[in-house]
Amino acid sequence: MAKSVIITCAVTGGIHTPTMSPHLPVSPAEIATSAVEASEAGAAIVHLHARNPQSGKPDPSPETFMKFLPQIKQGCSSVMNISTGGGLGMTREERIRAAMAAGPEMASLNVGSMNFGLFPALDKFSEWKHSWEPEYLEMTRDFIFRNTFKDIEFILKELSGTHGTRFEFECYDLGHLYNLAWVMDQNWLEPPFFVQMVFGVLGGAGAELDNLVHMNRVAERLFGDSYEWSVLAAGRNQMPFATTAAMLGGNLRVGLEDSLYAGPGRLAESNAQQVRQIRTIVEGLGMQIAEPDEARRRLALKGGDQVAF
Repeated sequence: MAKSVIITCAVTGGIHTPTMSPHLPVSPAEIATSAVEASEAGAAIVHLHARNPQSGKPDPSPETFMKFLPQIKQGCSSVMNISTGGGLGMTREERIRAAMAAGPEMASLNVGSMNFGLFPALDKFSEWKHSWEPEYLEMTRDFIFRNTFKDIEFILKELSGTHGTRFEFECYDLGHLYNLAWVMDQNWLEPPFFVQMVFGVLGGAGAELDNLVHMNRVAERLFGDSYEWSVLAAGRNQMPFATTAAMLGGNLRVGLEDSLYAGPGRLAESNAQQVRQIRTIVEGLGMQIAEPDEARRRLALKGGDQVAF
């Protein structure tokens, strides 16, 4: 019998800027409300970043996270997954501050350094709400998103060893799967592993279905039955790739971190709208979505009562 599909919703991220959509959650209250609504729509996991409530700029401070984490916990039962990717340009120590303070059930962990190009978005806007936005995007023309083996080991051991946190391992390219296989060989963390395959970011694997199929086959060969896999794709490729992942027996991620749209030229008005959209597709294909507690069992998470918020 096919497993149900775990839906992750990435609520705000550190990629899109406020000028790009009026619906991007920025304040703690907006992030909390959006996460709870996504949970009610069917997201078993909510993937969380924080932003400065005045400027909308990615914010690594635990104080900002703590303004919405308890509200989300009170408002829904979904797994809360705190990003260690943070915002581009943050140091490793900045990126893990919130997760270290919160001790979440799950955190994201990128498993390879890469070029991470957001600068093409500069051509789409002539006016900006905040001065930091074009500077932030332009910076990525000469930027490497650093995730060395030392970084990966440090983050993994700090969070899993101290807090029992498990990971959404983000793999943006084929080599990242092999990096993760090496990490697994070190026996730093027991299976099952949650592998998030990422497509369509400039600097990583292109959003072509052949790439998804190939990376899935390689992951099966490398990890066997010791992992769960999920797929996200940036922009207009979000829903086609999420649908394909479900049809291939995997899980999926949607949310305004990955795409601001609900259809061609139509901005999504909320994260919940994207979750409902993919849920309708998945259930229309005869599959079920996973409840939060099922996701916890399958991913061997410690439980929402074991966090520090």
